[in-house]
Amino acid sequence: MKKITIVTGHYGSGKTTFSVNLAVKAAAEGKSVAIVDLDIVNPYFRTADFRNMFAEKEIKLIAPDFANSNLDIPSIQFDVEQLAVTEDCLIIDVGGDDAGAVALGRYAEALAVFKDDIDMLYVINQRRFFTSDAEEAVQLMYEIESASRMKHTAIINNTNLGNETAVDIIEGSKDFADKVSEMTGLPVMYTVYPKNIAVPSDHKDVFAAEMYVKPIWEQ
Repeated sequence: MKKITIVTGHYGSGKTTFSVNLAVKAAAEGKSVAIVDLDIVNPYFRTADFRNMFAEKEIKLIAPDFANSNLDIPSIQFDVEQLAVTEDCLIIDVGGDDAGAVALGRYAEALAVFKDDIDMLYVINQRRFFTSDAEEAVQLMYEIESASRMKHTAIINNTNLGNETAVDIIEGSKDFADKVSEMTGLPVMYTVYPKNIAVPSDHKDVFAAEMYVKPIWEQ
């Protein structure tokens, strides 16, 4: 895991769950971690929903000023250089549309200083309607790159159906992920498996994830 990890993807791809897992894993390894909730549009499921858990694990959360409120125009300001210097790991969870990518683009110049220590990961989920085929997934990836003025470095295959996820759903997405990889020239860094699913023993590059959900009283 590089010092700075930027996580992008379409709504419902699981990028927020993946970001939360990255942060928790790094903290469990004894690293100092900051996570930035750069999803300034989607109020339903976001890293800011895990504020209490982050506090318990001593993970620093940077979220929009109006996150988890009824105000319509949230804003966010953070010093990427300072966080990159003071924290072992900086994770940036980017909103799943053009607005989220544009918000990331505001920090493109500052992040360029750390270009050799940045992973920008594109999370794909074949079971989401708008990215159910490789061509659609690749088109969205390039739209995010254009809006953010940054380039992805790897693919995360996070194909799932939430609590209904089974091994065959993940296994069946391999060709999809490989095609996205081939079309973009980017490697598939991880295939995500929920921790409650047994991973075939011959599989490599597997990321075991807790399937965090938003507390029901906050839905």
